[in-house]
Amino acid sequence: MEFYISVKFAKTNKTYYFGTDDSTLKVGDFVVVDTVIGREMGEVEELPRLMSTLKFPLEIKPILRKATIEDIKIFNFNATAAIEASKVFEKNVHKLGLNMNLISSQYTLDRSKVLFTYVSDERVDFRELLKDLANELHCRIELKQINARERAQLVGGIGSCGLPLCCTTFLNTFDGVSLNRAKNQMLTINIPKLSGQCGKLMCCLKFEDDLYTEEKKKYPVVGTKVTINSKEFKITSYNILTKIIRLDAVDDVEFLPVDEVLKLIKKNQKHESK
Repeated sequence: MEFYISVKFAKTNKTYYFGTDDSTLKVGDFVVVDTVIGREMGEVEELPRLMSTLKFPLEIKPILRKATIEDIKIFNFNATAAIEASKVFEKNVHKLGLNMNLISSQYTLDRSKVLFTYVSDERVDFRELLKDLANELHCRIELKQINARERAQLVGGIGSCGLPLCCTTFLNTFDGVSLNRAKNQMLTINIPKLSGQCGKLMCCLKFEDDLYTEEKKKYPVVGTKVTINSKEFKITSYNILTKIIRLDAVDDVEFLPVDEVLKLIKKNQKHESK
């Protein structure tokens, strides 16, 4: 295969690499490929690029063919059939009393298998469900459980910043996000405000965390005492973005630039050493 292209599928915002010898493929074309799910149809996201320029450690599969009119008709028919399959799934889940919230259903292009993606807070014994679904839908059944973050990635949405969710645009992996990151960035610990669409702590809390760690090294420790005009103050907080430090006394409060506070601390230290 001389070229590679990235392909996007209807049920995910991720793109995947596939190989091809067809240099005429263009953005928006539909192609048929084999995936871990089965035979699927996807949309070309980028123009073909030379395989020699690909820096990817894993072997990539070839594109089987450019989608035909018949392929597109089958794909659209399957999308309608998947809606009916969803109703069958929900009916049987309700009948068996299972804690499973369906996110999506998807037939492979050849209708040999249907994939149900669901969210559940617990491990589910779905052996009886598999039997009932297979008897009604007459094809192979695959059930895929995803977590809250993966659900947000699949469904999509707008974040509190007003932009599309990071996980639907460029974020492909999920690292643990703890409250320690919020504390490190001196944010008010308000869980609802710090949580994303998935209900978990926002992934963007980690984007600037290392920068805050480095910047905080330039600031005096909270609790440091500073004398201003013979009055003793104590550093209670600071804002890295504005570079302003808050100093509190018994009956007074001051807001000063970090450079000025550092000079005062140095001056106080010289005075104490005398």
